[in-house]
Amino acid sequence: MSQREENKERIVLSTDRTLIDLDFAYRYLHDNMYWAKKLTFDVFQRAVAHSAIVVGAHDSSKDGQLAGFARVISDRATFAYLSDVFVVAEYRGQGLSKRMMELIVHHPELQGLRRFALVTEDAQGLYAKFGFEPLRDGANWMQIYNG
Repeated sequence: MSQREENKERIVLSTDRTLIDLDFAYRYLHDNMYWAKKLTFDVFQRAVAHSAIVVGAHDSSKDGQLAGFARVISDRATFAYLSDVFVVAEYRGQGLSKRMMELIVHHPELQGLRRFALVTEDAQGLYAKFGFEPLRDGANWMQIYNG
């Protein structure tokens, strides 16, 4: 078995939000992700609690330590928004982000949506592999932005 196959077997993906180490996920997001610098722990806890789907990638060789995370905000019928995706630095380059995206885009509760959106400054290549593309009607979108 190759090192990559061995790593894939020891990283277990789950949508059980009770398995997520919220303290670790928050700290990792806040300290390492440009979009989460102003995020508070209270807001993050509420966001996770009210997300439709929460994905954790857990390292079974390290007592389930969080290796990756993503969440989807959705009504599970017409719209979804992918948010807070990350893979911890030591687990990058092993295909983990692709595995998480496979789970998300094929999740039974996210099928048949009219629109599935996300915002990224630097991962367009990853998301394009799963059918995401620039907004066709971007000029029609509006927002209230509180950065």
